[in-house]
Amino acid sequence: MSYHIFSYFYDKVMDQSVYDDWMTFINKYQPADKNLEILELACGTGQIAVQLAKRGHDVTGFDLSEDMLVLANERMQEENVSFELLQGDMRELADIGHFDVCTCFSDSLCYLREENDLKAVFEGVYANLKDEGVFLFDVHSLHQVNNVFPGYQYIHQDEDDVFLWESFEGDLENSVEHLLTFFVENEDGSFNRLQELHEERVFEIAVYKKLLIDAGFKSVALTADFGRESVSETSPRWFFACKKQ
Repeated sequence: MSYHIFSYFYDKVMDQSVYDDWMTFINKYQPADKNLEILELACGTGQIAVQLAKRGHDVTGFDLSEDMLVLANERMQEENVSFELLQGDMRELADIGHFDVCTCFSDSLCYLREENDLKAVFEGVYANLKDEGVFLFDVHSLHQVNNVFPGYQYIHQDEDDVFLWESFEGDLENSVEHLLTFFVENEDGSFNRLQELHEERVFEIAVYKKLLIDAGFKSVALTADFGRESVSETSPRWFFACKKQ
């Protein structure tokens, strides 16, 4: 998924307060006053990477989408911070460093629809973490994918853009399809109608835990609400904190 069109709209439709929640989740497992080497997988437009860099951490942002990385680089310069940006597929994570923390937020792992893909990511993350390093990530819950998303619609409209988000049951077990429709204005005032299809899938909690332990992680903590609550049947999102040793 390139996010070619969605990258432009991403920050417009995201709830900006959620980034503070992700920062709180990171701080829950690593002290805020310690400078860390942090790998942010699926860093997107660089919102979290900028906040981490401002706190003195040595950050590496990693994303598949060149369009997202262009926006992340622009944000980095606007905020007067510096961090490394790498383009690549997290399923083929090479030896790129030794990190205290690796993060992968905003349900990015849900775009991996096969267990073998998750396995490859978990093994790559493990190899790039220092001893006692921590891997923090979130995914949609089964409840969110199977009971909340199907039939969901969202419309964003401002003076410049119109964007429609529609969600449907996917073709695989515990999967969902998001059809994104963008109406982009031309110079003559007419509009182009463009679409992207985003496909996501989640697995049973036991599957994530098994794959993480098989990859070498010694402990796996599971919570909801950015680490503030225990998981319930209606939790919209699961949060994992996995320690290397």
